[in-house]
Amino acid sequence: MDTVFHKISSLTPDPLVIAEAGTILKRGGLVAFPTETVYGLGASAYQEEALRNIYQAKGRPSDNPLILHIAELDTFYELAKTLPESAKIITAAFWPGPLTVIVPRSERVLDVVTGGLDTVAVRFPSSLIAQQVIRAAQVPIAAPSANRSGRPSPTSAAAVKEDLDGKIDMILDGGDCTIGVESTVVDCTTTVPTILRPGGITYEMLTAVLKRVDIDPGLNGDSLAIPKSPGMKYRHYAPVAPVLLFEGAVDKQRQAIEKQAMAYSGQGKKVGLLVCDEWQYSLPPVAVLATFGSLTRPQDIASRIFRVLRSFDHKTVDIILAQGIDEQGIGRAVMNRLRKAAGHQVIKV
Repeated sequence: MDTVFHKISSLTPDPLVIAEAGTILKRGGLVAFPTETVYGLGASAYQEEALRNIYQAKGRPSDNPLILHIAELDTFYELAKTLPESAKIITAAFWPGPLTVIVPRSERVLDVVTGGLDTVAVRFPSSLIAQQVIRAAQVPIAAPSANRSGRPSPTSAAAVKEDLDGKIDMILDGGDCTIGVESTVVDCTTTVPTILRPGGITYEMLTAVLKRVDIDPGLNGDSLAIPKSPGMKYRHYAPVAPVLLFEGAVDKQRQAIEKQAMAYSGQGKKVGLLVCDEWQYSLPPVAVLATFGSLTRPQDIASRIFRVLRSFDHKTVDIILAQGIDEQGIGRAVMNRLRKAAGHQVIKV
């Protein structure tokens, strides 16, 4: 398959390109497009073969649910059997935006979308390109991240091309994504709304509009028989080299990372270090260094984390030692992605 590649403005998307994307989706094709979080791989929510092609292109396990993306609130009511009060509150506060809600599914939602669950995950993105692509398709769009399953999610069209060129119909290049980590997923079918995946809408933001929000224990690596949200059950966001994550006080992390780097280097291994900007000029020169941003700007870290993880694939390192950050605000989402990238191989110091 030849993949069509179009550059498109995020502020004034070319209507002809948008129409072409809509036509591809209507006929059952796959289109990768930018959202404010990461690039999504879109297919019509109402065409089973197209949905199965998403799983095939990504190499995605079939029990990993898909998120349906909408561009009109009326579509939400078509996809949901009922709307819990918590879903009404948080969608009113944070849609359009990087928030996915899980609600009871209506009969319109296909089993292939939900992995056979009786719930559906829905998001209304704020990205203008994403909204226009959805409207051009005239149906909700299932759109997981546009990468090979398990790989770091793509925040640029180049990353999509690296993983999926020749496997999908079209890639729309709308520039780098601004948030850089996937949407927050909140299960609104539980008595207390539960975060299944942290993202751009933080725990602190949710608790400002809801009386209480729980955090699913599966985020800590607990075994899950049935994943209720993308990214819960399987190793995700991982570069080729294994990742070892360090957590704890900043000074203790640094000492532990330096010691481990020297040990691996002494064994003849090529070590990659994924650390903050503040450390870049003071670490021993025994490793390949990549920085993810300043500890004072966690939003910048979120926007860069997947790009930096991917960069190690081009440096052919044997192992990556990663620094953990504070879990306040969007730092919780960054740490969730790093723990998943490490397969929960964590050293606490």
